This record gives sequence, C-alpha cells and structure tokens, in this order.
Amino acid sequence: MGIKTIKLSVLYLALGLLLGLYMSIADDYTLTPVHVHINLLGWTTLTIAGILYYLFPELTDHFLAKVHFWLHNIGLPVMMVGLVFTVSGTNSLLLLTIIGSFATVIGLFFFVYNVLVNLR
Repeated sequence: MGIKTIKLSVLYLALGLLLGLYMSIADDYTLTPVHVHINLLGWTTLTIAGILYYLFPELTDHFLAKVHFWLHNIGLPVMMVGLVFTVSGTNSLLLLTIIGSFATVIGLFFFVYNVLVNLR
C-alpha cells in the first residue's frame, strides 16, 4: 500500500505542477486554492502517508489504512472539482467541495488514528 500511495501522490504532483504552469502562462491565479490543495493534500500528505505505510507495514494491516486511502483519493478529486467552480464564481457545485472536504478530512482522521494506535 505504501508504494501505491506514493505513486498516486506523484500523479497529484504532476497535476499540481501543470496547474501552476497554466496559471503562470495565463497570468490568471484564480485557481490558486485548487493548486495549493492538490499539492498539499495530494502530493505532500499522501507522500508522507505512503512513506509511513512503507516503513511501517503494520500500519497497512488494518482496515483503517484502506479507509484512509479510499476516502482521501475519492474525496480530494471531488473537492477539487467543486473548488474549481467555487473559486471561478459558480456556487452550483459548492456541495461537491463540502462533500469532498469531509471525505478527505475523515480519511485523514482514520490515518491519524491508525498511526497513534498501531505504530509501534
């Protein structure tokens, strides 16, 4: 699970880089919150989680790791789609931002609990 999580995190890195490049070329920084969240929650947070899952395989022995992985990786893209529309001035998909945010945060709480309880 650690390697899979790290590999997925570099896809978020590539997406964040491409979005940052686009914003620079277009000289339009409206999507900065999307760029920041993709880099922080997608690239950085998932990389750290993947490293911990790799270094401490006992963390992956519990359903907590799987719940974290899936909630994080379903919630983050849903949140980003909603956030694109929200920061662009269309609140019609604000609910996606809220649902995706809750899924991501709940997934990360599963990760926190897993580390606190099962890391030895």
